[in-house]
Amino acid sequence: MAITAPSVPSATGRRKRAVVRVRLTPGTGEITINGKAADRYLGRATLMQIVRQPFDATNSVGRFNVTINAFGGGLTGQAGAIRHGIARALVAADESLRQVLRKAGLLTRDPREKESKKYGRKRARKRFQFSKR
Repeated sequence: MAITAPSVPSATGRRKRAVVRVRLTPGTGEITINGKAADRYLGRATLMQIVRQPFDATNSVGRFNVTINAFGGGLTGQAGAIRHGIARALVAADESLRQVLRKAGLLTRDPREKESKKYGRKRARKRFQFSKR
């Protein structure tokens, strides 16, 4: 018989090019991103507000310590991915929170991606200036 470690709710969150792995442990509400405190890593209060949305929606502020491994994309994309990952991890921890998080729109992945550049153009849609003569 194999000995299993106590289950730690974990989830993956994605937005734009950012991919995030989130692990929840019972604790005091500390959020650590890539080994740094969340407010030092993200730098802006608005991004911290985005990250805390799942906890505010479920009234579980300060119940979990969150360990996050984030890579890819920029800070805004990573903040959105963290929000998505935390919401999914909360559902893994307590299935009764699904309806609250779904209603708040936190379980839906934002499908918008950057459009790829086209050949013969400067960017995805921008064209060179037209010259009649």
